[in-house]
Amino acid sequence: MGEYPVVMTIAGSDSGGGAGIQADLKTFSALGAHGTCALTSITSQNTTGVLEVHDLPTPTIVSQIRAVASDMDIAHAKTGMLSSANIILTVAEMVREYQIPLVVDPVMSAEAGGSLLQNEAVKTLQDELFPISKVVTPNIQEAGVLAGIKINDWQDAKEAARRIVDAGANAVIITGGHLDGSDLLYDGLDFTLIEGDLVKGGTHGAGCTYSAALTVFLAKGSSLRDAAAGAKLFVTRAIIESRSVGKGVGPVNPGWHILRTARMYEALSDVKRAVAILESSPDFAALIPEVGCNIAAAVSGAASVDEICAVKGRIVRLGAGTRAVGCPAFGASSHVARIVLAAMHHDAGSRAALNIRYSEDVLGVIRDMGLAVATFDRAHEPAGVSTMEWGTRTAIDAYLKLHDRVPDVVYDLGAVGKEPMVRLLGHRAVDAAQRAVEIARKMGGGK
Repeated sequence: MGEYPVVMTIAGSDSGGGAGIQADLKTFSALGAHGTCALTSITSQNTTGVLEVHDLPTPTIVSQIRAVASDMDIAHAKTGMLSSANIILTVAEMVREYQIPLVVDPVMSAEAGGSLLQNEAVKTLQDELFPISKVVTPNIQEAGVLAGIKINDWQDAKEAARRIVDAGANAVIITGGHLDGSDLLYDGLDFTLIEGDLVKGGTHGAGCTYSAALTVFLAKGSSLRDAAAGAKLFVTRAIIESRSVGKGVGPVNPGWHILRTARMYEALSDVKRAVAILESSPDFAALIPEVGCNIAAAVSGAASVDEICAVKGRIVRLGAGTRAVGCPAFGASSHVARIVLAAMHHDAGSRAALNIRYSEDVLGVIRDMGLAVATFDRAHEPAGVSTMEWGTRTAIDAYLKLHDRVPDVVYDLGAVGKEPMVRLLGHRAVDAAQRAVEIARKMGGGK
């Protein structure tokens, strides 16, 4: 156990990259474990199905497991595709020899179609691997085969779970993506419902990803219930973040966690650097509106305010200088964030915005700098809309009718009780901040 455990997948290869050891290793890495593997079968597979299966010789499977186990301390392992009784017997022997804690994913078919387990091998799987595993993770169809019943509802699922444990398993988690999206955990004493929802997205590799995530959480010391809940959340998000890559069932995306974290860090760092630029400028304070200003940067592909980083509070004048009142945080400024969302609606790369005060002199400097300028009239604002988002979209829509690009600046002249405002758009918060500092410098600090 530990923060960076060694885990192993003993499974088949998916040449399409969506399931099997490919999905397992991606999941291990995303969740902070060192992934090792022992390949059992090679499949010629894509998003539409399995074209061909080639089982590796059992001595080769033994050699792979022994090579890793004799060198590293395997905190936990999982099995996936074990297509024959002979392969199952071989794997069971190695698990016993090295006393490897085990998760068994009883893979029987590919999500896109194609059998991956010989019918006569099902009993061997139950007799040899189930008793030496910590938990078995069948989906609804697999649980039905293992229990010998058809599962139509959760009462059927409970009966199937009882039968699977009675047949030798220590615990079972029936993953419920084929019912209502929830999972059922049974440890021989109690039933626990791991609640979830049916979500839209590609599901190729979902079972592999779930069991791999479960393996990592167990390797890090989580209880079975906590590991099941964590794996559920992980695979759900992996389905939501899936991308279509072929003509068939889209693969899940185990790397969403790493990519999202990296994007959030990038946006946070961008705003921090931008704030430093504004605070270090001797001139920028003159451009801060009476209501203060804020600067924001979105993660790539942002679709909500919560995916946009801004100063939690505002940027204000402090004497003759500039200070950010609060730290950068996601979801911190709905106003400036909505400006960014409106800009991204037209240009996915336009992911930052900064609002500054309006004056004819400021607008004149902006035009002299050759920046593209668009405007909107608050008098036409519909009731019940976000001024920032509606106004920015309206201005950009009008500008795009004449030009083949999103403007650099959007301004309005205000209204009763509403201060006029200039909004600087940019690909990064740093770009918007540097542009603002240049405007302020050309204004001579407002003197």
